[in-house]
Amino acid sequence: MSHNPLSVLEKYFGFPTFRGLQNQIINRLLKENGHSLVLMPTGGGKSLCYQIPALIFEGGTLVISPLIALMQDQVDVLRKRNIPASFINSTVSGKEKSERLKSFIEGKTKLLYVTPERFRNADFIQGIKNANISLLAVDEAHCISEWGHDFRPDYSRIGEFRKLIGNPLTIALTATATSEVQEDIITKLNLSKTEMKIFHAGIERPNLRLDTVDIFDEKNTLKEITSALDNYSGNGIIYFSLIKKLEYYSQLLLDKGYKHSVYHGKLDANKRKSTQRKFMKGEENLILATNAFGMGIDKADIRLVIHAEIPSGLESYYQEIGRAGRDGKDSLCLLLYNSEDLHSQMEFIKWANPGAEYYFRLFGLLQRDIEAVNSLGIEYVIEQMSYKNKSDFRAETALNLFDRYGVTEGSLETRDLRIIASLPHELEDDEYLKVKLLKDNKRLLSIVNYFKTDKCRRTFISDYFCFQDEPACGNCDVCLGLSSQI
Repeated sequence: MSHNPLSVLEKYFGFPTFRGLQNQIINRLLKENGHSLVLMPTGGGKSLCYQIPALIFEGGTLVISPLIALMQDQVDVLRKRNIPASFINSTVSGKEKSERLKSFIEGKTKLLYVTPERFRNADFIQGIKNANISLLAVDEAHCISEWGHDFRPDYSRIGEFRKLIGNPLTIALTATATSEVQEDIITKLNLSKTEMKIFHAGIERPNLRLDTVDIFDEKNTLKEITSALDNYSGNGIIYFSLIKKLEYYSQLLLDKGYKHSVYHGKLDANKRKSTQRKFMKGEENLILATNAFGMGIDKADIRLVIHAEIPSGLESYYQEIGRAGRDGKDSLCLLLYNSEDLHSQMEFIKWANPGAEYYFRLFGLLQRDIEAVNSLGIEYVIEQMSYKNKSDFRAETALNLFDRYGVTEGSLETRDLRIIASLPHELEDDEYLKVKLLKDNKRLLSIVNYFKTDKCRRTFISDYFCFQDEPACGNCDVCLGLSSQI
């Protein structure tokens, strides 16, 4: 194996040169042996910043990744390039998990991808201690922070995991981290600001046209969607917040002859996989989706990303528009702003933030009646907890957090849900939960301010994520004098 990063880049990835800050970040790891926090736009080439060093270091690289589907896609891509990579997650049999861990310990596998929840497993912890780990890569590092938009409790324990594996050289990577989240990432990794160098890549996506339109009704929404589809040929994603509204516009578009697929959380897993696979292969070129679609999508020629409803915040919006135009060609990112959508998002936020009393009651229900819960499913839980209020999805939220905090194991789908730990203090502390609710509302406000701003939209996003001195893009609706902000 060559120790020249450029030679490794060309041999395995086929690129003649690095771009942006990639070379600096890689040299920071290889030459300075220094920890790094990388803030780089979606599609900016973050993965190469740890994959190249992983192929040069003597030991292995352990990659913490948040989603099973994401790590599987990443490993598939690496294997196609003849890079010895593997993953361990709940989809893998017990025997295969042992063999993959053994291969990593023996140095045959250079990159091993796991979710942070894997560290709950005693056998994995015991085995991973024996591995020679040269680098720990924390992908989607904003999940570490409780103030980030996709907090994962097990991510916040990565500092403990680092200690278990000998505090190796660490690189944390994310596209979305405010200054507050950046500080939290460094602290949760048990590092200091002097130890961890922060790399700000900025928003180097001049090919993305950032537009917004003030929407007043459904007819107006459909008109803007079809206009965009008519003017931007190629692959596109249209994001919705509500499944009901997605299905409504899907029918309207089908009636007008716009062929497309749909993707949302209520579809079965096989249908979702099939839809994503067809989109990646070019068999489908338009997807109507909730934000469940897109994580790990690495498709270079997406020409169009439309948000038909207001997203939950600038973090998720920025991540989703970053899926457009990765090939450098002109692409449109269109936000349809209807003030009535704010009410829907505020309802989402309310139901996504149960109070301590709700968590306590649900925990009691599981303790008393776990057999009925497993037998009758989520409908029974909602009936017991919410008195059949169909718009109240606190039960789903709370059960998801019970799983993330390690309070429960199993699931209602497989009818083997069980309690394995007591409630964490975070879910019993009303003051903490109120602060989180306030943070979520402020995040929603960031989208309102983005729409209303009278300065370059790319500059607005840059300021939000602390990318300093970003020049005006000259390509958004504000720069071109076309904005319709209120």
